[in-house]
Amino acid sequence: MRIIRGMVYTEKMCFEPGEVAIEGERIERVERCEAGALTEKEAQTYILPGLVDIHFHGCAGYDFCDGTTEAVRTIASYEMTHGTTTICPATMTLSEEQLLGICAAAAAAVETEVLEEDVPLKDVLRGIYLEGPFISEEKKGAQNPAYIRTPDRQMLEGLQQAAKGMIRMVAIAPETEGAMDCIRECTGDFRFSIAHTCADYETARAAMEAGAHHVTHLYNAMPPFTHRKPGVIGAAAENEDTKVELICDGIHIHPCVVKSTFKLFGAERMVLVSDSMMATGMDDGEYALGGQPVTVKGNRALLKDGTIAGSATNLFGCLRTAIQMGVPKEEAVRAATRNPAEAVGLEEECGMLLAGRRADILIADGEFALLEVIKSGRAVKA
Repeated sequence: MRIIRGMVYTEKMCFEPGEVAIEGERIERVERCEAGALTEKEAQTYILPGLVDIHFHGCAGYDFCDGTTEAVRTIASYEMTHGTTTICPATMTLSEEQLLGICAAAAAAVETEVLEEDVPLKDVLRGIYLEGPFISEEKKGAQNPAYIRTPDRQMLEGLQQAAKGMIRMVAIAPETEGAMDCIRECTGDFRFSIAHTCADYETARAAMEAGAHHVTHLYNAMPPFTHRKPGVIGAAAENEDTKVELICDGIHIHPCVVKSTFKLFGAERMVLVSDSMMATGMDDGEYALGGQPVTVKGNRALLKDGTIAGSATNLFGCLRTAIQMGVPKEEAVRAATRNPAEAVGLEEECGMLLAGRRADILIADGEFALLEVIKSGRAVKA
């Protein structure tokens, strides 16, 4: 048995002095202790759940849409060793044939592949986020307009079959032809996220009432929130069942807006995502996203026309940036652990430190620098 002591992120969504006992792959117990019982070093050590990234595209030189076992393994390994112990990588707007191949490749890989320290890939890769092709051409962002199409239940079911049930979120622009019907008809089988959209307030509100209870990278690829046209952002703020994503890489969203959004929606509805692309963890240079060339300098990734093309920051980096922007660390941690797990139906598996749960644990110092990653009870980075 291993016992870790420090400031533990508890089910109260706050840090309390305590200890976490690990037995095999599971958490044996989580107990509070008196602050005076911790050593000085332990009192400056944070113990939190492994992060959950439900929306990103790649890292370490690979894209999930490469559709290969090597890509899936490399992406999962990088994420795991950098603090994101549960992932739902995202596809791009591609042809149906390509998407079928990507879904099938991921489903096949989780059945056989094993990562560092004998961690099964299936314990890390827990879903797929379908970002496109059911989006608005006007708000396509870095998506390829050649493959945009109207929502199609038959296509969704075919992709889910190829993915062997791994698709956990479907991005959709509710104002497009057939989108609202698709949401109403499929909401029992799929989770929908409003994304890459020109929807006005009324349309967004109707989509949420129909079952779309998530918003993809809030503020990006949607109309702005104004006093006469509240749009998707205003509708989401009103609908208490709706969670919203935020990319806190220091590029996509101004710090003032990040802090204001946490106040507007409340910590319980915020989901931090990295939206990272293949250049994450790599040097500056020329890369690709969805088949389109991307230039990366620092943590800024741009298409040739200057459009932001995802981020070059992993989720732990986004978490630290959010805290540095002024988001309370307790709220930022919740938005990178429990909330994303809930958003994709994994709340019984990950996102919290509870007895009986898989031991996915991060240890960080007082500045929130990552010291150690524990996945399924195994130290995968120290």
